[in-house]
Amino acid sequence: MAIPRKWYNEAVFYHIYPLGLTGAPKQNSYGTVEHRLNTLLPWIEHLKNLGITALYIGPLFESVGHGYETTDYKKVDSRLGDNADLKNFVSECHKNGIRVVLDGVFNHTGRDFFAFKDIKQHRENSVYKDWYCNVNFWGNNEYNDGFSYANWGGYNLLAKLNQKHPAVRDYLCDVVRFWVQEFDIDGIRLDAADVLDFSFMQALRRTADEVKPDFWLMGEVIHGDYNRWVNDNTLHSVTNYHLHKALYSGHNDHNYFEIAHTVKRLHEMTANGSPMQLYNFTDNHDVERIYTKLTNKTHFLPTHILLYTLPGVPSIYYGSEFGIEGKKERHSDDSLRPCLSLEELQKDTQKNTFAKIISRLGEVRKNLPALSYGDYKEVLLTNRQYAFTRNLDGQCVLVCVNNDDTPANLCIRNLNGSFKGLLSGTVCAANSNLNITLPANGGDIFVCTNAQIKSAPLPQIQPTITKKEPEKTVTPPASPVPTPKKEEAPKAVPAPSANPKTDANNPTPDFCESIPTDKTYEEMTVEQLQQVIFEKMKKNGPVTERMYKDIADNTYHNSLVTWAKSF
Repeated sequence: MAIPRKWYNEAVFYHIYPLGLTGAPKQNSYGTVEHRLNTLLPWIEHLKNLGITALYIGPLFESVGHGYETTDYKKVDSRLGDNADLKNFVSECHKNGIRVVLDGVFNHTGRDFFAFKDIKQHRENSVYKDWYCNVNFWGNNEYNDGFSYANWGGYNLLAKLNQKHPAVRDYLCDVVRFWVQEFDIDGIRLDAADVLDFSFMQALRRTADEVKPDFWLMGEVIHGDYNRWVNDNTLHSVTNYHLHKALYSGHNDHNYFEIAHTVKRLHEMTANGSPMQLYNFTDNHDVERIYTKLTNKTHFLPTHILLYTLPGVPSIYYGSEFGIEGKKERHSDDSLRPCLSLEELQKDTQKNTFAKIISRLGEVRKNLPALSYGDYKEVLLTNRQYAFTRNLDGQCVLVCVNNDDTPANLCIRNLNGSFKGLLSGTVCAANSNLNITLPANGGDIFVCTNAQIKSAPLPQIQPTITKKEPEKTVTPPASPVPTPKKEEAPKAVPAPSANPKTDANNPTPDFCESIPTDKTYEEMTVEQLQQVIFEKMKKNGPVTERMYKDIADNTYHNSLVTWAKSF
């Protein structure tokens, strides 16, 4: 089944956390309106220059502190401005060809929300007592309310709404209608979608189909089978945390197997043959900046080449296009959500090197529909080199990346014609085989030269490289066909004695004799980790031969540890 031709399936997103970017106070005094949202207007031109076509911005509505304790869904947070400011901001984005998606915090409210305050005042007699989950007037809490209630994440500051209640459902659907009528928004990102009621999400989908053509619903989901949320009845997309993790650790560990296996696993999640267009990202307001997470900072380029070319919709978190740092603190996310000066960032020559890379990738993606709608086929995979094609209507796009500190010679088989590297300008002729050389810690996007797309060399990244211990010098392979380094050669793993999907008498491949119960994943052997992963996959459904082969082929300890922990 083909991917629907919709604006959101070919978008390049930008993500702004407005309370942080504008430098708003941490706590809301509910006092004088400060029009900080207007300070973001100059960013619109910056987004356009980056090739951004959609903006996810939020939270925006009246709240207590960080924005996710909503107190009024129909009033812009007074620390950011008023409703007229948001209406004008969305209008300016639309004039520049940028769609706008807001944060929908519908799982919980703050304690100052009108329904919760009514419960505090009228207790058992409140008409809103059933709007929240597990309200118990025999209990109490740290606020000494004289009653207890369900919350999100263990924080009573975030009171969990009862989304199964008809009045709650109607109210929140009316909020969506209000946002479209008042601000003309184009979609909603659902906060904490992995704990939202599914029937409520179905009601939201019906509302989305009603309010605006191609209105987009995307949910925040961390783990699990994404097709539970992404289908014709609930959401259009969810956050791709599986790929997020693989993108940085696959580079840090010099292990492209992890990324390739993640892409395969996501493909296997696809329900009824309908491809999922997941929301891909390298960082956001809840996780460390990609530039901080990368051990070798020059991996910024191949990481973002993959972000822009693998199946899904790419997103850039504000400021990360300048390669800024941001380390997650134990008790605060402030370092992930900083106030930034666009003018100062643009003056920094080194930081603008990264922005030029993002801009170039945006231009390439815009001109290659195959990167939005094309199929995916892996054509070369080693721990340090990775290549795949995206094909659509006769257009073949070849993506190649190299995470090694030395150039790599690649031989891509079964290709014919002349190919041009859109990032390097290199032209290569293929006669059954395409031989190309990738720069150290780099990559390229190749198309047939009859595709009328200009190429432009990218600026060079020359930052420092932080490593725990020095690596040995690696000699480039003499053969045009890359091979794994000797120390990384895969171990032989016995094939299963029977098809794991169909053989009920022998459902477990012979990876190892038993799984130790007294060892952590880090202490287990490769074979034991493979067995752990296989057992976990069996709990989620039948394990096909292909899935078994993915486990058997991955013999890299760090990758297997990460894989085991991801369930």
